Amino acid sequence: MESQFVKETAKLWKKLKTHGTMALATCTDNRITSRQMSVIVHDGKFYCQTDETFLKYKQITQNPNVALCYKNFSIEGVCKIIGHPLDEENSFFADRFKKHFYLSYKLYTARPTEKLLEITPSLIYSWEYKLTSPYMEYFDFENRLYRIEAMK
Repeated sequence: MESQFVKETAKLWKKLKTHGTMALATCTDNRITSRQMSVIVHDGKFYCQTDETFLKYKQITQNPNVALCYKNFSIEGVCKIIGHPLDEENSFFADRFKKHFYLSYKLYTARPTEKLLEITPSLIYSWEYKLTSPYMEYFDFENRLYRIEAMK
């Protein structure tokens, strides 16, 4: 099972690529919100930036469980605030963010209230097709399990 998870997860990261615009969902006090975010994918985690004055930041500080939606992928995970996007230890993010999302980088990254978010996936699933037959593909990161479930 572990070797299948490792093998299939390697394929997953190739499909997700290195960056993308993804919808981020956050929730507190029975209020769910979502918004488009510019996301960098790095070492099995997802990174984006936000301002500490925004609602999503406040929601994450109260409830770190978040979800991302990208193409046919649903990504559930835990979000951690790891500092400012331009902190030295976050240079991998700043470099890639500048390359792929230059306008956002120029407008927001240097702001003193900007924070870097790190999302560690717990579950990723996607809708796939084999010929005309739909199926679900699940990547359970907490238990390191991979499975396919045929749609009926």
